[in-house]
Amino acid sequence: MTPQALAELILDQASAKEGRFIAALAGPPGAGKSTLAQALVGLLGPSARVVPMDGFHFDDAILNARGMRARKGAPETFDVAGYRHLLTRLTQEDEVAIPVFDRSLELSRGSADLVTQDHRILVTEGNYLLLDEAPWTDLAAFFDLTVMIDVPEEELDRRLLARWDFYGKTPVQARAWIDGNDMPNIRRVTRGSRDPDVTIRWG
Repeated sequence: MTPQALAELILDQASAKEGRFIAALAGPPGAGKSTLAQALVGLLGPSARVVPMDGFHFDDAILNARGMRARKGAPETFDVAGYRHLLTRLTQEDEVAIPVFDRSLELSRGSADLVTQDHRILVTEGNYLLLDEAPWTDLAAFFDLTVMIDVPEEELDRRLLARWDFYGKTPVQARAWIDGNDMPNIRRVTRGSRDPDVTIRWG
């Protein structure tokens, strides 16, 4: 399915629902979730808004205290309850401030963006939105449409090498991070997620 066809599907389904329509866009690290989410919002128009899950990364201080800094980005390193609470608010309140993860700083900025009453279609994106493990399974009730991005592992590896080069890791550091952290997370998504309503190839 193309992004244009997906946007048309979302618009069609959203037109039949009262209140906000929430489309969940899942995929492994490097799949292009953020880029596709932004492209979809551009196709959907001004009533649409991206709501990223990445704003719920635990801070490095918490990960260091828990001995999990080397696994940053794994399912256990997110505040899932906080994200679920945000989804609850988005179904009930007209205006909601949302956190945004700043990759250049490697931290989340709270209340960094705003969903307003004009935003009736929300595209929320994140690695683990369809993960078939508690507490991630509690999120399913909030999603009106679920989408999984399918990208071969070798392409994900190539993209992640380019990503970490951009953010200043040496080739050796990037290779170690991908092999020790990104790739286990990729396989947890691809092998442990529930079936989506739609599968899309992107990039």
